[in-house]
Amino acid sequence: MKLNRFSRRQFLAKTATATAAICVWKPFFFTARAATPAGHSLDLNGAWQAAQAGTENWIPAAVPGCIHTDLLAAGKIPDPFYRDNERAVQWVGESGWIYRRRFQTPPEALAHDRVLFRCEGLDTLATIKINGREIGRADNMFRVWEFDAKSALTAGENTIEILFNSPLPYIRERQAERNLPGGGGPHGPHGRAWVRKEPCSFGWDWAPVLITCGIWRNIGIVAFDAARLEDVLMLQNHSKKNRVELQIEIAAEVVRSAPLRAAIFVRQKNHKVAATEIDLENGKGRAELVIEKPKLWWPAGMGEQPLYDVEAKLLDADGKILDRASKRVGLRTLKMLPPDSENPLRFEANSVPFFAKGANWIPADSFATRVTPEKLRRCVADAVAVNMNALRFWGGGYYEEDALYDACDEAGICVWLDFKFACSSYPAFDDAFMENVRFEARDNLRRLRHHPCIAVWCGNNEISQMTKDEWSDKSMGRADYEKLFKNLLAQQVAELAPQADYVSGSPECGDTHYWKVWFGNKPFEAYRSLTGFMSEFGFQSFPEPKTVRVYTNEADRASVVTPIMEWHQRNGDGKGNEKIRDTILRYFNPPKDFDSALWLSQILQAYGIKIGAEFWRQTMPQSMGCIFWQYNDCWPVASWSSVDYFGRWKALHYLARRFYAPLLVSGLENREQGTVEVFVTSDRLAPCRGTLSWNTTDVQGKSLSHGSFDLEIQPRESRKVKTLDFGKLCREQGFNNVLTWLKLAVDGKTGSENLVLFVPPKDIRLADPRIKTDVSSAPEGFLVTLTAENPALWAWLTLEETDAKYSDNFVHLATNLPGQILVQPNVPMSKTDFAKNLRVRSLFDTYS
Repeated sequence: MKLNRFSRRQFLAKTATATAAICVWKPFFFTARAATPAGHSLDLNGAWQAAQAGTENWIPAAVPGCIHTDLLAAGKIPDPFYRDNERAVQWVGESGWIYRRRFQTPPEALAHDRVLFRCEGLDTLATIKINGREIGRADNMFRVWEFDAKSALTAGENTIEILFNSPLPYIRERQAERNLPGGGGPHGPHGRAWVRKEPCSFGWDWAPVLITCGIWRNIGIVAFDAARLEDVLMLQNHSKKNRVELQIEIAAEVVRSAPLRAAIFVRQKNHKVAATEIDLENGKGRAELVIEKPKLWWPAGMGEQPLYDVEAKLLDADGKILDRASKRVGLRTLKMLPPDSENPLRFEANSVPFFAKGANWIPADSFATRVTPEKLRRCVADAVAVNMNALRFWGGGYYEEDALYDACDEAGICVWLDFKFACSSYPAFDDAFMENVRFEARDNLRRLRHHPCIAVWCGNNEISQMTKDEWSDKSMGRADYEKLFKNLLAQQVAELAPQADYVSGSPECGDTHYWKVWFGNKPFEAYRSLTGFMSEFGFQSFPEPKTVRVYTNEADRASVVTPIMEWHQRNGDGKGNEKIRDTILRYFNPPKDFDSALWLSQILQAYGIKIGAEFWRQTMPQSMGCIFWQYNDCWPVASWSSVDYFGRWKALHYLARRFYAPLLVSGLENREQGTVEVFVTSDRLAPCRGTLSWNTTDVQGKSLSHGSFDLEIQPRESRKVKTLDFGKLCREQGFNNVLTWLKLAVDGKTGSENLVLFVPPKDIRLADPRIKTDVSSAPEGFLVTLTAENPALWAWLTLEETDAKYSDNFVHLATNLPGQILVQPNVPMSKTDFAKNLRVRSLFDTYS
């Protein structure tokens, strides 16, 4: 569609110049609260109407929200996640959409000096009108926009209308003028980097093409007099023992020239620990406070995560509160240390280096406004539950909600935070684009910098790999790359978060993205060929049958390569499902049916990632990070995730709990000599004593060799503690008939268990394990005791009719050595119904 008075190119050009002058960024001032201390705040979230531009077909709309979810709620489009319905909704992204509503403005609100229309998130090319009068335009999904609305508003009833133009015509126009080379998903448009919109909404190799629009964050009107808080920067000084000095820098936006003061309070669990007042000069001032005997914030597994509340009040000469802001902080130092001649890239908390254990985070839904704080907290809890201490917030999504960072603060999950640039060249030669990015960076730095969980800010994902000296049809020019990522973004971090670490890109900062297993068809053992900080590596699997049934019909489930199964596979070469199928046959026997193929793909994924993760932990400190790709999904799909779209843990997530355990026993097998090098790895901060035992059996569970010994386990260390030589045994019994079970006990409790094989699992002739289950009621659910007559590999439980939380799954069961799993169904169940729904399977059950 055509824009009034302006071409599509003029739309962006006008926006970049005009709105930059009137937008201000106030990370501590939210329209969602009832009222400002000395002003008015009108919340415009809630019920709106939406219609396709050029029509009068109005439907109810929710704000915050997006057009796809509004159309879904109105029954106007099919579920784009089901089968290939995604094809049928592409017209939505090609269309312009109008949002409108009426609202009342009290006369006293208009009496204030400043009356602003504030939008915390507009996706993306938006024209805003109040009472038919255009007040501003927006062109960046990631910015907070404020527009002077006083002259457009009237006391009483007002109307607001926001036109969202499709980004696709503009992208095509600019791309035709100058090609921006870049990657993405197999179905998405080229040139997405021309607009500052969530990159993966245009598709990725795990994401659908759902180019949405709408008011995706809070919106409203704010009115105030005299002054308001513009910025509050908090800096920490940890140089003195048993105290932390806080430096609080205050900046106010001043409307009237009058004396101003700021009062600052620091509380910990509602107990005031420090306070001060300062005078502001020209709206600025600096306060200094001392926290005696501070409680330090630590990453998960290293200590606790105490948080302090810092509140700043802006006061006039009479002590009247004009504005206030509050944030939670953690007292800590958290650094990313660059590699040097003796050490790889590594993280350090409170001067203590630590091994980063985690995964890469992508948006949790294709429609950001469907992601609730409860879901985000559950995701973080699930990360902590499997001993993760880090998540990398990848650069192709959006700057996540505060709720996610809050949850990471509380749980001790360290965040590697990419600015939202990924896998594409960007027009750093365009001055308007660069100015737009500058404001975007400042906005998000001010909003997020106080979170103790943020360990490093990173300029981009993988763009350095497509950067050459000069621009070409496949590369970004180095001068423009440095202009954007080594200059502009670095300068914003240095100015607005001066104590934060910044790196220009990943993997150029000393980390490694290793994709020769998935994309290069190398065996999983290739992971053992390198050390360092592994920030990306992975292998795909299918989600479990319950998830697949959500997006398929019965005919679609004839095999893993039916058209719909392939549609929910976004690997760029179109052969991802075949790759999973073929790699299964490299390590495992053919699955007997469709459901077994899904489960076996998960076992394969977990098996492969475990090989890499354990090796990098074995080689600590030559290796100091293992961040696998990826943690989650944005829709139901075959992907590299360890947790699927519905929050169902895959086998990989259960195994992560073991290979990321604070104490790990692991083995490095030599398949030619029949030896096992046994490693003990500790992330603990203090030494401990333990007992390591091993039992080598045949495939029927008969013990062939066993032993044990006591050992001292040093903190933050990995050490080879013994080499077990089973060469003669393997030659006599056959390498495929020898299983080595490892166990590490500390303080009388099992700290870690493992199983070492000399051959791929397909070469082991497993006997029917004949697993027996015993169910007993427990306060939290049901305790299932599993006993196998013969060794059972990767045994797992499911409930047929409901989901559940499992304390463990995909476990190895030795002969007649019971294992226990606590199962907490999502719905109340009697013991009888639970037993009827319970299913137990193992690797043996997947084969023909």
